[in-house]
Amino acid sequence: MRAKKAHRLKDVSDLLRGEEILACVHKVALTRGATFDFTRPATSPEMEKRRRDAETLRNSVLQEIAANTPGAVEARGVEDTEALMASGAEVILRPRLRDDIEGKRRANVNILVRVGRENEKFIYAPVLVKNNEIIETAVTRRMLEGSLLKLQPSEATFTNGVGPRSNQTVQRNGIVLAHATRVLQSLGHGDASARVGMIDRNHRLWWFELNASDYPRFNLSAYEEFYQQRLNVLNGHEKWLAGEEEFPTKPFWHRECLDCEYASHCEPALQKIDDVSLTRFSKVEEQLALHELGIDTRAQLARLDPQRARQAKNKVLNPTEQYPLEDYLGKSVEKLDDLIYRARAHVRGSYLRIVDSDKLKCPTADVEVDIDMESYDDATYLWGASVTLNTHVEGIEPGYRAFVEWGELTAEAEAKIFQDFWQWLSDLREKCAAQGLTIAGYCFWAQAEDGAMNRAVESPLPGGPTQGDLQSFRSQTPAQWIDMHDIAKQQIQTEGPLGLKQLAVAAGFHWRDENPSGEASMLWYEVARNETPEGSTSRQRLLEYNEDDCRATKALRDWLNDGAKSLPHRDDPL
Repeated sequence: MRAKKAHRLKDVSDLLRGEEILACVHKVALTRGATFDFTRPATSPEMEKRRRDAETLRNSVLQEIAANTPGAVEARGVEDTEALMASGAEVILRPRLRDDIEGKRRANVNILVRVGRENEKFIYAPVLVKNNEIIETAVTRRMLEGSLLKLQPSEATFTNGVGPRSNQTVQRNGIVLAHATRVLQSLGHGDASARVGMIDRNHRLWWFELNASDYPRFNLSAYEEFYQQRLNVLNGHEKWLAGEEEFPTKPFWHRECLDCEYASHCEPALQKIDDVSLTRFSKVEEQLALHELGIDTRAQLARLDPQRARQAKNKVLNPTEQYPLEDYLGKSVEKLDDLIYRARAHVRGSYLRIVDSDKLKCPTADVEVDIDMESYDDATYLWGASVTLNTHVEGIEPGYRAFVEWGELTAEAEAKIFQDFWQWLSDLREKCAAQGLTIAGYCFWAQAEDGAMNRAVESPLPGGPTQGDLQSFRSQTPAQWIDMHDIAKQQIQTEGPLGLKQLAVAAGFHWRDENPSGEASMLWYEVARNETPEGSTSRQRLLEYNEDDCRATKALRDWLNDGAKSLPHRDDPL
């Protein structure tokens, strides 16, 4: 539509920010002016906590650098940053960069490190401080690790056995740094090797070279494609504002929409036409491929053949012959069969079975212990367990138990509450063994509980559990440690998310709290540590939330063994 009236948000620069280079192109356009009135919704407490934690980490790192680097100086804006670079400042904190003539870009990184000099100009490498993990174990790889005491990449050394995480968070960090690199290069202060740094939540500095192909998801070549798309949107939006062209973008649904302030506008419009992008979660390029071949809605996608889609990837197509749509789409849409099944779950209005009804089940035991833990800042303060007796067991009572620390959450305190929980669980196991009965512990997403257990025994207390005890528990036959997420993933097809909150509700379970989420529980914990009436109320809220999480895995297990058997099969014809 042509611009009749553009409703603009206040104080929004038209220059592209690094954070926008991977952002939704429709959001890039809407942020600079739309044809509808828009009021930015209030920031959620959970999002506010994320921002607060990120700012706390950033300030801590910058203060550490300032204290240990005599040549560090803080910039006071764009002009001051340029003056500091011209004078050759060793380290520039909180710099602001602009390339507003040709590139229409601005860049906000946390640090600029002087890495050399070329043609009478000092060269800088940008560095970000991020409250996330950057690396993961990768036996055959290595990464260049620097130090907050010696920031220059020339001082860094290789750390073996690690590589960058292949998630969207690290990709976004890399693209933001590529963006800053291009701005620096346009100003004559850019490094030819495109060296950039990321400081993670553990204060570890990792160096990357974006002028190479080592990081295909966020090197300069990848950046240029993303940047050009958004620059085109910017130029198209300017023409729309002038009344010369249509609005440059249309809404589509993807992961970013879950936290987007424009979702309340875009989603109803997409739901009205059953847009195929609502199938969770397809990539933008996959959505384009679907539209090109006439698959515009979820209903149309659901009618495709998933078996043929699975076989399409390795098929050789004769250009002179005609083939079913699945054969063409299977070449460009990754896991097309998964998208088809998710669309079918939507069309049927219910979850679907992946297996035959007689094979849909979850292991049970004479004594079932549903377990859930609560953590804050990577430390566990609560282990909760709900015991169900399917037969009488001498010395064991059903119900919920909590092992919790409301005081200072030290490593010793974390180990102590786990030791208490472990001794209690071990006692149950011993009583079951003595009476010839079976016992099983259940959780949802074992990586979380396993990680907390492993951390709690890193420095075992006298008489406490060891890593060997954990390994023995996890390797029992029949299994005594069962991940309900793994069980559900193998048997239940959803429309997208496969979380406990979705699955347990489908099983008929409901949390007592109106806002049950792990992220919200961290805010409750901050209040619960206080010796006040509000703290006491928050403690009770956390205990009830943890108990409900335990009861939810029990409800999911019962559903898998009964009610879920009546679900339609995902391969049943529509």
